Amino acid sequence: MKRKYKRILLKISGESFCKPGGFGIDSVELEAIAGEIKAAHSVGAQLAVVVGGGNIIRGAELASQGHIAQATADQMGMLGTVINALALKEKLVSIGVDCRAMSAIEIRAVAEPFIRGRALRHMEKGRVVILAAGTGNPFFTTDTCAALRATELECEILLKATKVDGVYSADPKKDPGAVRFDELSFADAMTKKLRVMDMTALAMCSEHKIPVIVFDFKKSGNIARVARGERIGTLLHSS
Repeated sequence: MKRKYKRILLKISGESFCKPGGFGIDSVELEAIAGEIKAAHSVGAQLAVVVGGGNIIRGAELASQGHIAQATADQMGMLGTVINALALKEKLVSIGVDCRAMSAIEIRAVAEPFIRGRALRHMEKGRVVILAAGTGNPFFTTDTCAALRATELECEILLKATKVDGVYSADPKKDPGAVRFDELSFADAMTKKLRVMDMTALAMCSEHKIPVIVFDFKKSGNIARVARGERIGTLLHSS
């Protein structure tokens, strides 16, 4: 089937790189992530991927212990995302997907600096662009980075990969009465304080009218399905 979206921003959490409750990078999980990205890439969509780093280090938790300033802890978290980006890049290359890792903090020995024009050129040439180090600034989450990069790179949609199949009124694992939304406005998500993305990210997507699809990343083929225009998960929109 023909793709619907020309340019997509995919946000993957650091936890996607390890087994549930685990830490570090699991080879099986890494292979699954790369396979899903390759499937979407084969549809013909231009793809940028923002990676989290929670499987390596959690800056907020480290800062909460009181021994390290949050700005420094956040910078440590950014370096964790670089580790994930390098692992994903190598795996994608090994399965025949041309890609580039770009970092918001200068670390030229291992990744290109993020330059908007260069990232766009990579995508136009059919390369997957892996975006590391968040926004490059402390106090901002990788969700906010995803919203920012989706705006900068003129992406048509932002895909938020999660452990569940959409946005619920409550945690479905804790509340059997939780209701899943098929569609939701950004305003409703913010008013209801649903834990979709942080408020800054939601506000940015709302302002720039970038729709967000929250979906189950573990279900094989879901990214490619979205690229083809199939409806999965929960769609968040401005109207």
